[in-house]
Amino acid sequence: MVRERPHSDDHPLPKGPMPDYVEHKEGVNQVGKLSAEAVVREYDAAVKEIEALGAELSDAAKRCEAMVAGVHAMVSEIKELAANYREEGKRYFLQIEDCSLMTSEVRTVCETLKKKIAAGNSLAA
Repeated sequence: MVRERPHSDDHPLPKGPMPDYVEHKEGVNQVGKLSAEAVVREYDAAVKEIEALGAELSDAAKRCEAMVAGVHAMVSEIKELAANYREEGKRYFLQIEDCSLMTSEVRTVCETLKKKIAAGNSLAA
């Protein structure tokens, strides 16, 4: 889609050499040549603006790609951090369960020892 540019008498026609992709045909009168040159220069000026927009979009895309790469790196770090936290949680879980088992074992040994001591005291009496 081509955007129409506002035209006013204050808007100067592009000057300079004609674009290299056109050349006058033989036999065209001066009015035809000037009209054709004016039109092609207007189109060429629009082409330059379109190309500049393309360059801006390309730069924006590069910045977006860099940002996406940064996000991917950050996601990798987050996954690593989550895995480390998971391992640390597992380690604490196992330590607590080991302490609980040891405490239960100590209680069992103490109960057994109390019973032996109580049985030994009742024999001595």
